[in-house]
Amino acid sequence: MMKIGIIGAMAVEVAALKEKLQNARTERAANMEFSEGRLGETEVVLVQSGVGKVNAALCVQLLVDRFHVTHVLNTGVAGSLNNDINIGDIVVSADALYHDVDAAVFGYQPGELPQMGILAFPADETLRSLAAASCRNAAPDIQVFEGRIASGDQFISSREKKNWIREMFHADCTEMEGAAIAQAAWLNHIPFVIIRAISDKADESVAVSYDEFEAKAAVHCAQLVEQLITSL
Repeated sequence: MMKIGIIGAMAVEVAALKEKLQNARTERAANMEFSEGRLGETEVVLVQSGVGKVNAALCVQLLVDRFHVTHVLNTGVAGSLNNDINIGDIVVSADALYHDVDAAVFGYQPGELPQMGILAFPADETLRSLAAASCRNAAPDIQVFEGRIASGDQFISSREKKNWIREMFHADCTEMEGAAIAQAAWLNHIPFVIIRAISDKADESVAVSYDEFEAKAAVHCAQLVEQLITSL
């Protein structure tokens, strides 16, 4: 039976979905609250992972080991790296990688973790297609992009760093959890997809735009996740 783990990094990213959860029961582990119930006809486990790669990866492992999820969705906000992707647009992950990993001295590509045998972790094709279609159906006035997500334990807020990540990794948006969720799901052979609403341009304008758009973008993204759940 399908059971979907839904991860958001911050409270605002899961609050809108939590309101819709039916027959919810909660459990705490590793300082995270897991809410298990139903969205429509689908069994889900909703959790706020906290910010950063370690929190995100630990969250996936708990979802797999303790709650036995069959799929993982990550919802939240991100900074745009692509000039064609604007605030309010949606990015659905084609794949995800780390922009803050560098073991090049041992012959690895920038971003590649040693001994993993893979640079970027690919999203599940079915989930990716359904996510993009759900976003376009639910919000036809919003642009939806399928692309690469670059993650790191850094909040990107300078044009110089933004351009470096874009040029080095050909990524479309950046945030702090997606690649860790992707890696943990990949290691556990669990299909995943990441859906990110753009809250800022990952440059010096972030001080103004993030505060203004973060909550709105996160709620919007959560609504699109709900639409995706109904199509599974």
